[in-house]
Amino acid sequence: MSLKINSMLLLFAISTTAFGNVKRISLEEMYKQNNPSKKFTEDLKKKTLEQKQDAVPTLINVMKKSEFPDSNRWIATYMLGKIMGTKSAPFIAKFAEHPNWMLRLASLKVLLHLNQKQYSDIYVKLLNDNSLIVRHQALQNIKEMQLKELAPHVWKMLFNKENYHGTKGSRVRGHIIKSVIKVVGDLEYKKAAKPMLKMISNKKYKDIFAELDYSLNKLTDKKSPKGSLSVKKHFWSREAIKTSKI
Repeated sequence: MSLKINSMLLLFAISTTAFGNVKRISLEEMYKQNNPSKKFTEDLKKKTLEQKQDAVPTLINVMKKSEFPDSNRWIATYMLGKIMGTKSAPFIAKFAEHPNWMLRLASLKVLLHLNQKQYSDIYVKLLNDNSLIVRHQALQNIKEMQLKELAPHVWKMLFNKENYHGTKGSRVRGHIIKSVIKVVGDLEYKKAAKPMLKMISNKKYKDIFAELDYSLNKLTDKKSPKGSLSVKKHFWSREAIKTSKI
């Protein structure tokens, strides 16, 4: 009987010790764990929020050091913005220059979340980033924050060969070009209307016809009629003739 009681006490002691170790795991140690599960991510965010301002030194350390998993450095960037709000923007903006594309991307996303319009120079620079996903996010930042003064830089993306696939003479427009065309319309860049009218009449641009139609509706204050591609194309052809006479 005493042996059974002793065994139970031993198991209780072991479980209590184990539980205590879990409780004693520091926030930094949690950020070192490479665990992609949804539960771990939720626990990590929860523990970070519980510490509030006390978590800030750890978050900064995680962002700075490559010994932490990239996914956790992403979370740290996001949580720093959540805890400190706009006060974190100057520090987070520095990571737009980071060699790791994921941290550049995280920086852009948090700056957008914080509605940081003053970092237009960063957004312009990253429109030409060597990472397609970073270029796309920079484009989204400009669109969502309606930075209309940056529209000429968005337009220039049409001439960046990195946004195309294939070699010279046989290049194919990447999907990002479709986004560029639409964002030019969203930013109301009127100077693009004339060249777009020429493009939409050219069969060479058939693959981006829908996007050109979308933007021309915004840039010319005219709406193409409902119907087939040929009906819309005829409408814009007439508009192009009218414009050329002005």
